[in-house]
Formats: sequence, structure tokens, C-alpha cells
Amino acid sequence: MQSENQSLAMDHAREEYPRESCGLLVIRRGREVYVPCRNIGVGTDQFVIHPEDFAQADSRGQIVGVVHSHPGLPPTASQADRVACEASGLPWHIISFPSGQWAQIQPSGYLAPLVGREWSHGVLDCYALLRDWFQSERGVVLPNFVRFDDWWKRGENLYIDNFEKVGFTQVKPEEIQMGDCILMQVASPVPNHAAVYLGDGLILHHLQGRLSSRDIYGGYWQKVTTHVIRYGHSHTSR
Repeated sequence: MQSENQSLAMDHAREEYPRESCGLLVIRRGREVYVPCRNIGVGTDQFVIHPEDFAQADSRGQIVGVVHSHPGLPPTASQADRVACEASGLPWHIISFPSGQWAQIQPSGYLAPLVGREWSHGVLDCYALLRDWFQSERGVVLPNFVRFDDWWKRGENLYIDNFEKVGFTQVKPEEIQMGDCILMQVASPVPNHAAVYLGDGLILHHLQGRLSSRDIYGGYWQKVTTHVIRYGHSHTSR
């Protein structure tokens, strides 16, 4: 990344502080140009590039990199950064503001662990964990629906609107088996949390603000369960 673009990105990080700044590197007329973008993510510790800004940058030239800031933190890539970098297929440049330190990561085949992954809505959340489990354990690639933080408070219904479309059917709770998914309603008007049933009374899930974990399926989790759904035909083993 050229020093001129580093300076522009640093200025942008200063303007957005304490929120994360974000931008794109574009090759235009043979030069690398930094294009600042609007961050429509919720909170101060995440970024989502506005789709209009991405489209405008793409129309100006070839997008060759993603830039964002870590306000008050080192430029060390988080698990969410590494996962999103893989999804983008582009180099990522991270600036620490106000220290001015830089780091760069490249797509390298990184996969976040199923247990102990950090929370980042839309990147590493309960639906992302469900998708990764199915891809890892069943070879099934589920759609990655665009979703924003607190979608369940915005009149959206991610799981109920989509589970049949992608190949799930509802089964009776007493028929639950390994690989079934459990939909739960956690302080929400609609089911907003999902877990994978691992068998032997255990679930794998990722609750907001916590690390993903295996937990006993009982008590509170059974109380807030609304649906048990199964992908395709019955599976008894991998």
C-alpha cells in the first residue's frame, strides 16, 4: 500500500474515530487510489461497507484491497477479519488509530474453529457456525444470507423465512437426532438463535457476545426452543 494512500486512510480513521473506518483500494488509470467508504455497521467495533460505495468504487476501476481501522487497538487481524478476508478474496490492510501501525493479511484458506470462535455479527455468529458445521461435517454449502445486527428487532425473520427454502424440514422435538438444528427465541419476538444438535444431549452454538461452545441441551435452551429442523433426508452418521 502506497504511503499516499496510507496517509489518506489515516485521515479517514481520524474522522471516523471512535468508530471503525473502512475503504477500498482501486487501480485507476494505472495508479492505486484509496476510496473512503461509509461504515453502516452497528457499534464501534465492526464495519460494513455501504453497498452503494462498493458499487461506485468498482465502477472507478479494479478493487484490489480492503482497508479498515482498529480504533484504540493494535492492527492484529481478528478471527472475523480473517474470515471476511477469505470471503472477499482480497488483501486486507488494517490501521491502528491513533498509533498509526499497519498490518496486512492475505486470503490463505483460514477457517475459524467451530469451538472458541469470537463473536462478530454477520461474519461469526450463530448462523455462520451452523453454515460452517454443515460444510465441514456434511459437505453442504448453505446460503450466506445478508443480515444486520438485531435483525430480529427490525421486522426480519431470518430462520423462519428461509429454512424450508434451503432444504430444511421441521421434525418433532422428540425425534431429534445428530445434525438437526434447533431454533430458539432468545429475548426476541421471533426465533433468533440456532444450534446444531451433536447427540448425547449436547449442542454447538454461538450466543451473541460470547465464544462459540458446546453446551448441554436442557433447562433454558429447551425452554426457549421453537423448532427442530432437519436438512434433507435423515442422517445417522457423517
